[in-house]
Amino acid sequence: MADIPVAVRADLHTHSTVSDGTDSPAELVAAAARSGLEAFAITDHDSTAGWAAARIAAEEHGVTMIPGIELSTRVQFASVHVLGYLVDPAHGGLLAETARIRESRLTRAERIVERIAVDYDLTWDDVLAQTSSGATIGRPHIADALVARGHAATRSDAFAGILHWRSGYAQPHYAPDPLTGIRLIRAAGGVPVLAHPGTRGAEEVLPESRIRQLVDAGLFGLEIDHPENTDAAKPRLRRLADRYGLAVTGSSDYHGLGKPNRLGECTTDPEVVARIVAEGTGSSPVVPRAGERAAR
Repeated sequence: MADIPVAVRADLHTHSTVSDGTDSPAELVAAAARSGLEAFAITDHDSTAGWAAARIAAEEHGVTMIPGIELSTRVQFASVHVLGYLVDPAHGGLLAETARIRESRLTRAERIVERIAVDYDLTWDDVLAQTSSGATIGRPHIADALVARGHAATRSDAFAGILHWRSGYAQPHYAPDPLTGIRLIRAAGGVPVLAHPGTRGAEEVLPESRIRQLVDAGLFGLEIDHPENTDAAKPRLRRLADRYGLAVTGSSDYHGLGKPNRLGECTTDPEVVARIVAEGTGSSPVVPRAGERAAR
């Protein structure tokens, strides 16, 4: 097992420009180091393309990097995300599924822009101007384009207004069900954790009967300490974690300027971090030598 520091302060859910964050992978690592984190996980949506640059930067900054992914899954029309730590980025099944999801996200985004353009001054080129090369294009980039055009004050404002499903512009995209997603992450040597399962409405989508199915499929944990989980949902989630022997993780879901979430505002217990590293077989974390850590 990798030599994870005993008192590591770890944020296990962050995004770069490879998906919908505003920091490049290297900038994300630098921000993690400045925030005082000893470890972080890069978990871009349906992509591992940021890993290589993040690895190099993690070695330079003396920060432990746990490679991961946030896999899109769906229960009917409701989105459910599954974090997969230490997956094999070359696993055929994972590559095929994430490619299908990203392609569906792209065509969905194009349809949304077409619908919005009927009522607002917005073009596909406006959206492309908000993305980096190779990024998984999605609704956050449309939100940024709306902000740039002056139709919304912030990304959050765009999601609360024009991009809200009640506004009539929403379109679904393909994603597997959570059961399939967890099995796929395990098949790729990864460690699956349900991302922010306590947001509003999540209890209806993820009742105990469904959680039990996911546990049987290999679910490792629940991301309970997350800024978007409601206070009302957290006690229920902790009871479920105790009942089914699930680990509890904590993460910021940092997106740079794309969200108000702050790096390190929620963290994961070091023992849980060590268990994730011990279970993950698809890839390896970047763990700086003791001297590199001490130099920070």
